[in-house]
Amino acid sequence: MSVSLCIHGHFYQPPREDPWLGRILVEASAAPMRHWNQRILRESYAPLAWARRLDSEGRIADILNCYEWISFNVGPTLRQWMQRSAPQVLERMYEGDRISVARWGHGNAMAQIYHHTIMPLASARDKELETRWAVVDFQRYFGRTPEGIWLSECAVDRATLEVLAQEGISFVILAPGQAKALMQDGKAVSLAEGHFSIGRPYQVALSQGKSMTVVFYHGELSQRIAFDGLLRDGELFWQRIADSSRSLAWENAKRSILTLATDGETYGHHFKFGEMALAHILAQGFLQRDGISLTNLATFIAENPPEQEVILHEPSAWSCSHGVERWQSDCGCKDGGHPDWNQKWRGPLREALQYCRDGVNAHFAKRGELCFVNADNALTAYGELLADAQQRTHFAAMHIKAEADVAWKLLAMQEQSLASFASCAWFFDDIARIEPENSLTYALRAMELMCETGGDELRPAFLAILAKAQSNKQGAGSGKDVFEKEVLSRRDSSATLCLLALSMLHAERRLTGAVSEIAQSTPLCIEWPYVSVEIFLEAGKVPLPAHETAVQCTVVPQGIAADQTDSILPVSLRGMAIIRSGREVQGMTVQWEWKTAESCVQEKTCATYGCSEVTTRLPNGTQERASLCGLSLPLRDFLLDALLERKARGMGGDAEIAARYILSLLNVWEEAQHGVCRPEFWVSALPYTVPLAMKSAILTNSNREQLRVILEMHLNTAGKKLAQKLVEEEVLLGLHRCTPLGKEEATNRCVLADDATLAVWVERVTQLLPDMDWWNVQNTVWELGVGKLPETAKRLRFV
Repeated sequence: MSVSLCIHGHFYQPPREDPWLGRILVEASAAPMRHWNQRILRESYAPLAWARRLDSEGRIADILNCYEWISFNVGPTLRQWMQRSAPQVLERMYEGDRISVARWGHGNAMAQIYHHTIMPLASARDKELETRWAVVDFQRYFGRTPEGIWLSECAVDRATLEVLAQEGISFVILAPGQAKALMQDGKAVSLAEGHFSIGRPYQVALSQGKSMTVVFYHGELSQRIAFDGLLRDGELFWQRIADSSRSLAWENAKRSILTLATDGETYGHHFKFGEMALAHILAQGFLQRDGISLTNLATFIAENPPEQEVILHEPSAWSCSHGVERWQSDCGCKDGGHPDWNQKWRGPLREALQYCRDGVNAHFAKRGELCFVNADNALTAYGELLADAQQRTHFAAMHIKAEADVAWKLLAMQEQSLASFASCAWFFDDIARIEPENSLTYALRAMELMCETGGDELRPAFLAILAKAQSNKQGAGSGKDVFEKEVLSRRDSSATLCLLALSMLHAERRLTGAVSEIAQSTPLCIEWPYVSVEIFLEAGKVPLPAHETAVQCTVVPQGIAADQTDSILPVSLRGMAIIRSGREVQGMTVQWEWKTAESCVQEKTCATYGCSEVTTRLPNGTQERASLCGLSLPLRDFLLDALLERKARGMGGDAEIAARYILSLLNVWEEAQHGVCRPEFWVSALPYTVPLAMKSAILTNSNREQLRVILEMHLNTAGKKLAQKLVEEEVLLGLHRCTPLGKEEATNRCVLADDATLAVWVERVTQLLPDMDWWNVQNTVWELGVGKLPETAKRLRFV
């Protein structure tokens, strides 16, 4: 038996960014992480980049970058987020592809349809955009032209393959059930009548003499990985691979290929430590155990080009037995969690989004004639700008001829409209879920931009269509109700953006000081990826009730003592705000006022501690208002998270000072095993004692044991997490205090100056926090070289 093994990982998360801010808002269901991108990254994508292989005593024998050995695609919307938030993990993906190219001549990485659109349901033009933008994104970040592409849900038809071929794509992966017949002696032989081996590549004939290569993954074994728990036992997993390999038959062939395909989150998120099982499999393949060796699809196809033509079911997808009906009708395919629910809402949802798409396209064509040299070419080239924002000036010079602000809005309108068709909006069981709500939010933004650029208002007809989509959830109502309750509230007006910016400036105490210090030409600025708010402030003479004096303002007039103010007290300000979104600039006057709890109750607006409210007046004379209590729940969570993070950073210095006193006076509590006096005052400072005790050469073992007892008795889960974060930062800083290798070695790798000191630090922390998570530190030590840090590596449980 001579079999090549290719394991493909589909790494994708739908677009989650708020279309006004460009940041992913808080998703409570992803706790303890902020949102699902962050959680899946930590549980799956990052562990695959540094997968542990342990010896019989549980020590780390090897750390493997799985991306060097598996085939994979990373969706552009996920990659863009990782570029901002997890560049180290993304670099491991890039590195894995580079190494595979050097090893086999072909890379592991494949492209992916840009917005994970169901391609057979997309228009011809949208097929082109989704493919072209994906290819450009891949070229920009992987540094080469993609050979293969992952189709969303493996959804395929001939028209889709024609577009892929035009963009230079040579192969795709499909499920075996998507094959309909084989061509033999010029005749189509149904697979029910003939032989079909998934151990070889096939070709689909296209127009003008072109063809597309198809590799079929092993459906049964791939499903068992995803749903039957094979990842709980790496050796059992290997035995199943070996058994499946024996069943592959390809007459007169030197080799066969066994292709497995799973979602990337299978490894770690769905099955904890799944990346370790995968690392075990890859190690066996590297050793060519049982005659099985590793490869990627591009390499295998180059060495074993297809010799037989296959005819596909059209349209078809791996996750729907009814073609692609799962994304447009109540076909019966569902996630299985609600067997009594129907999916009749799918049709109206697609109809509404398609109505929006048609309106957007018509408006773009008409309005774009005035703005672009060639509107169609500009839209195609916009993918280059999405991949690299630094090309903005060049793009404008090449494509925009007039009304630049309108032009940028038209392009953003198109991108938001395309994003609304991400497949997950239809995949699950109800319209009142976060996935359809996200899609509707992108459609809302597209319609909003259409109106801002002189287009017609689409919402009335859009909502009339959504009214036909009935939710299964009691009280959720129709799609129209979901849109009005959950989607419209997400809209960020000029007042909302100013409110968010002023709240953050307030929390950072950047509004504190004399009027003369802030009422100047230099603006105060808050930036998000899609938009920034610049605020020029002046002292506002807002009428206040008699009991509300100037003491309540954080903008302190001259003559008021600083101790008469409090950063949490109300602010009444006036000024000028400039909102910048891309090249769009919108100026307005802004008034910010804090309403006391008493006034809120009187006005029946809310019954909280108090409510900050912003009023903006636009240049055209219209006014908009926003208040904290009126923000949508996602925006309130986002602002609260941002404020708490800023507060934590601000209070770190004070807490560290208290921690130093705790350690200095530690011997006072000789009976620490019975607790400490007034422990409520210790809570905020205790986490900061750990990194201090780690670095202190003065504390005795007795002192540290005393501190360990105190930590064990009084440090809660959140406190432990903070203590671990503080320790990790200090140790990583120590690891990066390094000197370059000799000049003859032109690398960026470093050697540590003091291995012994770091080893002692690790030993001390292990005493204080026995369950310390050393994952990031271990990764860094591995990359610097375990042999260069022997003492530290030993204490971090390396072999």
